[in-house]
Amino acid sequence: MASETAATRKCMGDDCDNDAGSLQCPTCLKLGMKESYFCSQDCFKRNWSTHKLLHKSQSNFLHNFIAPKVVSEPDPDTGLYNPFPTFPFTGPLRPVYPLSERRKVPKSIQHPDYAHDGIARSERAYGVRNKIEILDKKGQDGMRKVCRLAREVLDIAAAAIKPGVTTDYIDEIVHKACLERDSYPSPLNYFHFPKSVCTSLNEIICHGIPDQRPLVDGDILNIDVTLYHGGYHGDLNETYYVGEKAKNDPDSVRVVETARECLDEAIKLVKPGALFRNYGNVIEKHAKSRGCSVIKSYCGHGINSLFHCAPNIPHYAKNKTVGEAKEGMCFTIEPMVALGTHKDKTWPDEWTSATLDGKRTAQFEHTLLVTADGVEVLTARTPNSPGGPVPMPVVAVDGEKKEETSQ
Repeated sequence: MASETAATRKCMGDDCDNDAGSLQCPTCLKLGMKESYFCSQDCFKRNWSTHKLLHKSQSNFLHNFIAPKVVSEPDPDTGLYNPFPTFPFTGPLRPVYPLSERRKVPKSIQHPDYAHDGIARSERAYGVRNKIEILDKKGQDGMRKVCRLAREVLDIAAAAIKPGVTTDYIDEIVHKACLERDSYPSPLNYFHFPKSVCTSLNEIICHGIPDQRPLVDGDILNIDVTLYHGGYHGDLNETYYVGEKAKNDPDSVRVVETARECLDEAIKLVKPGALFRNYGNVIEKHAKSRGCSVIKSYCGHGINSLFHCAPNIPHYAKNKTVGEAKEGMCFTIEPMVALGTHKDKTWPDEWTSATLDGKRTAQFEHTLLVTADGVEVLTARTPNSPGGPVPMPVVAVDGEKKEETSQ
């Protein structure tokens, strides 16, 4: 079967219908993937966060959960170790291995297509990458159900947060809660991700791998849950305070509450006809007003029967994403906000993304359904959901108590 010619091949950008030019992804070329063409450098940069997932399926997936040859010496009492002792970490957090064994999902539970070999072929099928699906009533009801279940699972995990608990234990809780709801934990083996949930601490922006590190008083922890149930995915995350020390730290509260507010402000814009590129404008404006930056490397995404699909939803201002919301679309908005630089660095596990300056970061995410006159937040908090906003701490200034501000 002949491959597409240069004159007829399409750009690989998820949100682009243009014909491709001669620009190819250099990483794809290095890995021997010869057909990754884009129409422009701007389109390539805009789609990098989703396109780079293809590289994981071509690399040695064992690197995601087996330590390299050079490791720190295991602690003689606990057997724990840092798998990347020579890596220049940007902040104080370190991975604590060994990882627990991959958790099992019974065959009786419906599996997504990547569950066996880690490759989400349905997301890369020709004609799917650029198409934004409009869900009918059945699809919308399917999304409502899976998102309700996903909220239940996140709330169960959040209720277990306390100093001394490991993120691996959080993963175990999430995994069991998914199975109890006849659901597959969507992250498990997605492009070889080794766990059932992402747990991102302190300077970790996203995609943190649950391990043996105990939570400590003063941490902030993002838990990112996605379920696959009835043929649909439901995705949400929140950042939580670990212990009272975190709630009394002005910087931690500032970055967490700013991220929460950024998501709320962006959701206010969602309705039929709203341009995808405009959400980033309000997010970055609000983040900057609180002295924070917005991470540019990762974006929101379409979600339905596919875990990640069109459209891409950037969170930064003046982006050039094309398209507008239409009734029946489902997508996520999930701003990542940092105290310092917006730039990031990925750990050698090829998943964990940290801020380049090691400063703290926070994220919140909802799955949204565009309705005839606005938006339905499918993953909305309930009155009993753990967490929620906290006020800025009161600090002593010249012997007097004063509420800390973000300015």
